[in-house]
Amino acid sequence: MADQDAYVTELASELQHRHPDLVSAENDLAVHRGRLAIVVRFIHNEAIAHDIRRNLARELRLPEPSR
Repeated sequence: MADQDAYVTELASELQHRHPDLVSAENDLAVHRGRLAIVVRFIHNEAIAHDIRRNLARELRLPEPSR
């Protein structure tokens, strides 16, 4: 397992040095995925009025809540 961890660390370091823009884009994408997850939880939160959640989903072109 230690050999595998060292190998993964080495690959990550090499990727960072050869393709820093790719690593930066992946990090930005992770932030956006997190934000999208928050929005999806909001849309499916039944404690919030259905019309508000439905309209937000429509505006963002996401699947609408069923209830």
